[in-house]
Amino acid sequence: MMSGAFAGSLLLLISSMAFSWPVGAGGGLSAEEERARAFDSPAGSCLNWTPPDPTDMRRVDCAQPHLFEVTSNVDISADYPASAPPPDLDHWQDIAQAKCTPSATSYLGGKLDPYGKFRVNALKPVDSQWQNGDRKLRCGLQRIAPSGGLLPSTGSAATQDQSDVHDPGTCLELNGQKIGDPISCDKAHAYEIVGSVDLSQAFTGDFPADDAQREKAIELCAAVTKEYTGGADLTAKHLTPYSDTLKQESWAAGSRKVDCKVGAKLPDGSGLAPITNSVRAIGSTATASASATPTPTPSG
Repeated sequence: MMSGAFAGSLLLLISSMAFSWPVGAGGGLSAEEERARAFDSPAGSCLNWTPPDPTDMRRVDCAQPHLFEVTSNVDISADYPASAPPPDLDHWQDIAQAKCTPSATSYLGGKLDPYGKFRVNALKPVDSQWQNGDRKLRCGLQRIAPSGGLLPSTGSAATQDQSDVHDPGTCLELNGQKIGDPISCDKAHAYEIVGSVDLSQAFTGDFPADDAQREKAIELCAAVTKEYTGGADLTAKHLTPYSDTLKQESWAAGSRKVDCKVGAKLPDGSGLAPITNSVRAIGSTATASASATPTPTPSG
């Protein structure tokens, strides 16, 4: 779903900002000093700000929600001497991928899932820093939505499963027939994530074929879906269970988990119908309410 999101959105944001260098550690830093300190953070640091403008960029504990985790600082002065003009944005994105991917892979224990939870990106020097000789990329990892926007992450990427799964209760927008960003479940959406399952329970050897993965995932997701929906009869409510599958590159990197999802088909079966409201406990008479019942609404 997010496989094409090797985006340079943070490079684009940072390129319009000016940073001064840290004047020292400790408390009592101004917002500008805090930004500078965050911008020049060592590997293992987690950074957060209020999107889309990172004027309040700051270091946070990686246990807190954050938008960027620093994996290394890479000097590119050998390729871009003092007389070299700064690259344009497209070239910056290529540079970030080429220079930051090796250190990010090492940071993650030697394997990077190209279709997984995290994407490689970088903070780059702004033009004034470039003119003053700064040739250092601040490489890092982040979660990127299908739209290219940033998603918060919690916990260090270095210790996490890279499987691209979502928290239960996450609803994903439906744009035409394309799956979009997380959205409030009371708005029209494509799927609601009801949980995830680990395919290593069923496949212990070589990479399994898509059909085998899908069949086993639907089987494993049945219990997860039943608990989440309160045992609802999804067919009676015009809803359908779905699951994701893993690509071979993800399997090779160690990812084994996939999302369990609930959605709805268009009446003619040609695609997904938008649904509104959560499917959580819709089959439980103790917690269900009229407002909680999802209502598939065919488009077109």
